[in-house]
Amino acid sequence: MGRRFLHAALVGKYQAEGIRPVLEEVAQFLVRQGLEVSFEQQTAQNTGVTDYDALNAEAIGERCDLAVVVGGDGTMLGFARELARFDIPLVGINQGRLGFITDVPIGQFREALAPMIAGDYAEEHRAMIEGEVWRDNERIYEGLSMNDVVVSRGATAGMVELRVDIGDEFIANIRADGLIIASPTGSTAYSLSAGGPILHPGIAGWVLVPIASHTLSNRPIVLPDAGEVRITVVAGRDASANFDMQRLASLLHGDQVRMQRSARKVRFLHPRGWSYYATLRRKLRWYEGVV
Repeated sequence: MGRRFLHAALVGKYQAEGIRPVLEEVAQFLVRQGLEVSFEQQTAQNTGVTDYDALNAEAIGERCDLAVVVGGDGTMLGFARELARFDIPLVGINQGRLGFITDVPIGQFREALAPMIAGDYAEEHRAMIEGEVWRDNERIYEGLSMNDVVVSRGATAGMVELRVDIGDEFIANIRADGLIIASPTGSTAYSLSAGGPILHPGIAGWVLVPIASHTLSNRPIVLPDAGEVRITVVAGRDASANFDMQRLASLLHGDQVRMQRSARKVRFLHPRGWSYYATLRRKLRWYEGVV
C-alpha cells in the first residue's frame, strides 16, 4: 500500500465538447473522498470553472501530490512533460479513443480512483527523451519527449538524407521521408504505424524507425538508451524536427538533432491488477478470434 493522497490537480482536454460537466463530476468525487482539489490553470480558464483554485504547473508542483488527467493520450503527454520535474504521479481517465497511457475508462473512474486515492495502486515509471538541435556548434532548440523525436521532410518536398551516429560510431546514411526515435511509450504511437516493433516500458531502449525508406534494407532497430543518438541533415529541403507535439521547422543542411535519455521519468499510477499486456490486448484487439 502506498500513502494516501491529499491534494489533487485536475487537468482536462478543455477543447473537447462537454468536458466541463465531466471535470466537475470528477472534482466533486475527489472532494467527497477527502481530497483538496485544484484545477490546472488553462483547464479552468477554458472551461469557465471557478469553484476551485486554478494553478499553473509550478504551483501544482509545489502544492499537489497527485494529478488526474481527463482526456486522451495527447492530453496526458503534454501535461506529463510539464510535471516530470516535480515527480508528481499521474492518473489518466480516458475520454479519447486508444488510451494506452490514459487507461481508466471514464465510466469506471469512481471504482478505480477510490482505492488509488487511499494508497492501493500499481506504479510504473516511464523514460523520456531529451532532444536538442545544434547548428554551427550552437544549440538552437531543446525539447523533451515522452513518445518520440521525428526528423522528417517537408510537406511538399522530396525525401531527405539523414546521417545516423550513435555515440562515436557512424551507423548509416538513410534516404527516406524521415526517421523516428521512439521511447517504449512511443513505440505504440507513430513508430508502430511506420512498421516499428512494440517495446515493453520495462526495457531500457529506443526504437529507430525509417519512414518510407528508399532502400528496403533500412529496417527498424532497437537501440540501448544509454548513449547519445545524433541525426544530421545531409540533403533535402524543408526538413523539420518534432518533439512529441513541439515542432522546429526548417532544418538546414548540417543541422544535427541530438537525443539522450532524460534523467527525469514520468510516474504513472494504475488500478491494482493493471497489466501492460492486457492493455495491448484490449487496445490492439488481440483477443479477436479467441473463444
